[in-house]
Amino acid sequence: MTGATFLSYWYFHLPNFVLAALMYTMLGRVLLGLFLDADSPNYIWRFFCRITDPALAVIALVTPKATQPVVLWLFGFVWMFWLRVLMLYLFLFLGIAPKIG
Repeated sequence: MTGATFLSYWYFHLPNFVLAALMYTMLGRVLLGLFLDADSPNYIWRFFCRITDPALAVIALVTPKATQPVVLWLFGFVWMFWLRVLMLYLFLFLGIAPKIG
């Protein structure tokens, strides 16, 4: 893929990249949550919390209140995955998805 091709489909690649970064940051938060306390002063933990908390606030609206935080983080990972799949299908349906080959 050339740079010109990448830039011509920026409207697909940029949101896809942001969603992927958020998705994998949530997965990192799950893995770190196995080893660290919720109020840990670890700077990586605080960064992961700061990045994922806004998305998790939206996900918490559609998730039962009795759900443990780690399960909510895993739901966030799954929701971000399906949002990326939905975005790809939308772009394919509209005929504006990047072409392969």
